[in-house]
Amino acid sequence: MSARSRAGGRERGMALITSLLLLVIITILALSMFRSFGTQEKIAGNVREKDRALHAAESAQEFGEWWLLQGTNTASGSVGCAAGVLNGNVGEGEICNQSPQVAGWQVTTLPWPTYTTLLPTGMSVTAGVNGANGDPPYAAPPGLYIADVGPAADGQGEAYQIDAFGYGGLTGTVAVVESTYEVQQGVVNRGGL
Repeated sequence: MSARSRAGGRERGMALITSLLLLVIITILALSMFRSFGTQEKIAGNVREKDRALHAAESAQEFGEWWLLQGTNTASGSVGCAAGVLNGNVGEGEICNQSPQVAGWQVTTLPWPTYTTLLPTGMSVTAGVNGANGDPPYAAPPGLYIADVGPAADGQGEAYQIDAFGYGGLTGTVAVVESTYEVQQGVVNRGGL
């Protein structure tokens, strides 16, 4: 037997070992890829719920800005807000004489001692009942708190701090937004908000 045929006999098993190693590597890669699909779906779902919570909070904030421009809401002045939930949908609401921070509570800790609720048209907060656009239900209606912070810096009107929150589909998904809004004397809402 020549040296060449002996070397070829020893190398014959290498193709089998190499193909088995490649098969194991490809299997591991495929399993890790399928496992990451579930993680990506969870991330996408969390991002969606975070966006829904933010949009709900922004809608409550915009409602507060609109409400300040209506009729005699700002003319009635601010009051010491009592604890309890008010309902902004039936035209109720109040302007508090101190901001949440001055009142001694954190806007990031919910529920707040005092706030106005708002249920925008088409939004559902009933489990199992989708909203008007087919959106899944929210965990709870958004809320807001309006505080009179005194004369505006330009001296032309009154400044208000609007804090608002909104939930996504889960109670653990919440967004809080805050704005400072100025209402000037003689300003009339022409329907632009």
